[in-house]
Amino acid sequence: MTARHALTFMALALVLIILCTIDVALAQEVPMTQQTLADDAPIVRHATAQSLKAWPEPQEGGVVETLGFHAPGDGGAALYHIEQPTEDLQPNGGDVLPLQNGLLAVLLESESVNYRMFGAVGDGENDDGVQIKLAHQYANTHRIPVINLSGDFWIKQTNRIPIQTNVSWGQTRFHIDEVFNTQRDPRFEVLNDEPTEALEDEELKAALLEQIRPGVHIVPELAPYAGYLIDVRDDNDRIGIRAGYEGNRGWAREELFYVEEEGRIIGDIAWEFEDFTSITATPCSDAYLVIEGGGFYVSGENSNSGSTGYHWNGFSIRRSRTIVREQWVGLERGARDESLGARHGFYSLSGVYDVTLEDIRLMPWEKSRREPEVAVPHGTYGIGGSRMLNCTFRNLTAEAGWVSWGVFGTNVNKNFRLEGCRLNRVDVHFHCWNLYIKDCEIGFKGISVTGGGDLFVTDTTRDGNTFINFRRDYGSTWDGRIRLRGCTLRPTGGGTVSVLSYGMRNFDYQYQIGFARSVTIDDLVIDYGAVPGSVAPCWLMNIVPFSQTEAGSRLFFPTFVQFSDISVRGREQGVRLARIPNPYQYDLGRLGGYDGTRLDANCTIDVDNVQLEELTPERPDDTGNVHLLLGDGDAQDYSDELALYPKIRFSDCDGVSAYLGNSIASVSFDRCSINTMTAPGLRGELAFADCRFQPRLQEAEGDIYAVESTLGTRFTNCTVHAPIVNGEARPELVDRTGFLEINGPVRYFHLNTALGNRVLDYCRDSGIELDPDFIARLRAHHALEK
Repeated sequence: MTARHALTFMALALVLIILCTIDVALAQEVPMTQQTLADDAPIVRHATAQSLKAWPEPQEGGVVETLGFHAPGDGGAALYHIEQPTEDLQPNGGDVLPLQNGLLAVLLESESVNYRMFGAVGDGENDDGVQIKLAHQYANTHRIPVINLSGDFWIKQTNRIPIQTNVSWGQTRFHIDEVFNTQRDPRFEVLNDEPTEALEDEELKAALLEQIRPGVHIVPELAPYAGYLIDVRDDNDRIGIRAGYEGNRGWAREELFYVEEEGRIIGDIAWEFEDFTSITATPCSDAYLVIEGGGFYVSGENSNSGSTGYHWNGFSIRRSRTIVREQWVGLERGARDESLGARHGFYSLSGVYDVTLEDIRLMPWEKSRREPEVAVPHGTYGIGGSRMLNCTFRNLTAEAGWVSWGVFGTNVNKNFRLEGCRLNRVDVHFHCWNLYIKDCEIGFKGISVTGGGDLFVTDTTRDGNTFINFRRDYGSTWDGRIRLRGCTLRPTGGGTVSVLSYGMRNFDYQYQIGFARSVTIDDLVIDYGAVPGSVAPCWLMNIVPFSQTEAGSRLFFPTFVQFSDISVRGREQGVRLARIPNPYQYDLGRLGGYDGTRLDANCTIDVDNVQLEELTPERPDDTGNVHLLLGDGDAQDYSDELALYPKIRFSDCDGVSAYLGNSIASVSFDRCSINTMTAPGLRGELAFADCRFQPRLQEAEGDIYAVESTLGTRFTNCTVHAPIVNGEARPELVDRTGFLEINGPVRYFHLNTALGNRVLDYCRDSGIELDPDFIARLRAHHALEK
């Protein structure tokens, strides 16, 4: 042994002697300084909880202080009271420790606890979840917070760790072994303080049946339940039958709302009921529970419980007024998501009011792997839940590529708010009611919803070919207002792009479906920077061609549609509006009509300053190349006064092509250029003010424009330019516009109609002198004049 090794050995021996001396000294009784019990019992100090358990002479009623659980200074220092065991008080290795003579050391902490106090090791081998669970059970019982600001802890087989008090995790890191994920048990449970009550009073039930309906905001009989979350449902009335899922029974007709003072209801009522099979009331705590900090590192492994069904790997939140913030969720360093089982959602909310998740990084889980044998059979979620009211998600990040599934998957989600988030998907399968998205970036998996109320999206960017996809399996419906303002859509593929995409099936969903009650798209940019070579069309509203299902249910259509200030970047090709081939059976919920002398519109469609696609139809009646199509080639009867009778207004749009075949409409154009306008059998009126007529066609046969209307066609301060056919200006074809011929008849109402310079040059070069009577007709002509 060298001299250096000898010195090292002697130093270690000296340290061991000192530690033993300290442990013996700490076990001696010392006078109590600041803290006493009621009987002034002195405090005995021990180095660790382990030395306390080995103490040969504990005395009942004594107080013991330790400097650590496994070692002095390990963070597990605590205060204990010596007690006799009882039937309800038995050792558990955490807050109740067995002593040598059969007594127990019972934890005495009254301000806060941490995991080291309960024996958590943090060595990667121990299941620290056991001690973590004990810590939260103790905190819940004594109504104190858990404050554990650092350390690494491994959770293996332990589940259902209950949280009912505030938690501060700081930089604590949890390592979750997903081999032990189960289909029944979440890792953490955020539990409500009081149980849900069943309300079975028949008088109350009768009062609610009479009053729970759309538009009701106060129910006096519910005043005693102020502060409660109410759920009413009729399990015998099934709605939302899921198309494509054979045997699916859908959802019970159900409403969820919160009661304030005097029976004031928070949460719009969407349904009327014929009966209730259950009414429940859940008391909501009057204080917020805050869970903050911490990182969660999951192993990504496949669960021992198999690949079918949904598995838990995180939080079940069942307490209203809960705030979860400042957390990180992801894979262990170097790990991959290899799970074959779908996940409920690392955060799963159920039956809650006023819950906030903020400042969290989490991840979507893999699903669509290339090899079928390792693909996940179901949707797999980072955030899940159902029956959620007034829940807010702020500054969340959860992004990934194409293999991962969408991070969100919820149902019955009312007053749903997203602020400042970057997520790969926002989703509500069934019955979203009021969705507000602000200052967000939504990735490849998109915004996918059905429901109603307000759908307001502001200053948000979406990467993908659809801005909002309305889920076809639940009817592709939105029964309320849609408003997009200041948003950007960035297509990622070369296929068709749709801002609003509706794909409902011709199927009985057991509720009425439709395209919204109003739609506003304002200040929208479609940015093709990622796919500048795309030539596929972009539709602002991409809807199905039918207005009534085979079962006889009529679809609803918006009574107000506004498209304004819409532009395209990254390519020259602009947008198209919508195709509405069957306006005859819609149910707008508002009366309109046409009696041969007057049109009463029940819908307004405004198109203002929209960058339209430059179209070159094959011929004037080419219905495949139009921006707006209303009606079809065959005359049909309208069902009644609830069908679609629109007033359509275009302003400041270039190159408009429209087909209005056998429809009823009032259509006006201000400061537009008109490419093609074909309106055979139009019952209604057409008005053009300060417009330029310059058709671009591949070929021209017959009249270029078909603008006959039963209530009159009017031209005010319009200019007729030379048609462009197959790329060549053809001024001689002005005679085939369908509403004037050079020095010939002028049809319809005209005021200050002008001819374009190429037309005038053609006349001059061809020796055609414009007749004064013809010029007079251009200046002012009445439709009754010849």
